[in-house]
Amino acid sequence: MKDLTRRQSITLSLAAPAIALAAAPVSAKAPIQGPSAALYQRFMLGDLEVTALLSNNRTVEKPHEIFGLNASDEDFAAVSAQAFLPTDKAQFFFTPTLVNTGSELVLFDTSTDPGSITAALAAAGYAPDQIDKVVLTHMHPDHIGGLMTEGKPTFANATYVTGATEHNFWSANPSDQFTANVVPLNDRIAFLDDGGTAAPGIVAMEAFGHTPGHMAFVLDSGGKVMAITGDTANHYVWSLAYPDWEVKFDADKANAAASRRRVFGKIAADRIPFIGYHMPFPSIGYVEAQGDGFRYVPASYQLML
Repeated sequence: MKDLTRRQSITLSLAAPAIALAAAPVSAKAPIQGPSAALYQRFMLGDLEVTALLSNNRTVEKPHEIFGLNASDEDFAAVSAQAFLPTDKAQFFFTPTLVNTGSELVLFDTSTDPGSITAALAAAGYAPDQIDKVVLTHMHPDHIGGLMTEGKPTFANATYVTGATEHNFWSANPSDQFTANVVPLNDRIAFLDDGGTAAPGIVAMEAFGHTPGHMAFVLDSGGKVMAITGDTANHYVWSLAYPDWEVKFDADKANAAASRRRVFGKIAADRIPFIGYHMPFPSIGYVEAQGDGFRYVPASYQLML
């Protein structure tokens, strides 16, 4: 009988906290915080410090009206389903890249507007007046939108680099944003062609088609190589896996497809990473040749090693 009493005592003592908790007032639930996203990712590439900046992202409806214009609804739906992607909407990312060479702070592309690029820089610990050089892959609004703030250069101390073919085209066929954001900077712009050097360790690579003079760039330092591909491919499935699928925003669709095959064929053959301006943030990955296109492999920890 004594053992039974002891067991009952132990049971009651274990149950007591639960009874006390049940009697206590119930506190309010924690508030919903909402989705989160990293704003930048920084890593070393040889002696270059590279920072991918998330300057903007947005949801876009009806992606088949943008990608795969020459693909049937059935094929687009099947490819999307295989990749676990919806067909009614897609997420667009805008990823300027910052490269610290040790002697220059180089910014690739400037986002959609000055507010978004300055906020992205601030999140990564930089101010606009620290930028020494701005490299423009091409002249679409989401790449030149941050160049000017209220009629003055956003990057007060910077010089600028872009492709000669690209600048010549827009000079002859100016858009409103080219006139407002690029023309005032013309006396501070240096022009290059395929193989030209934007800064030490940064070389231009022709990737025409998305725009008439669209450029990609190759970073090379300490035996480490990476490509910055701009808008050569704008989706990791609908453009990379199917490089011949036409894209609404490609000016010369056949040439853009040829550039995708050539640029990403080299990236795949050399097994180097790349940053794609509209890839899912942090927009860093690899490709391997697969079938008639490329399989995208998001970077994991490779660039930490």
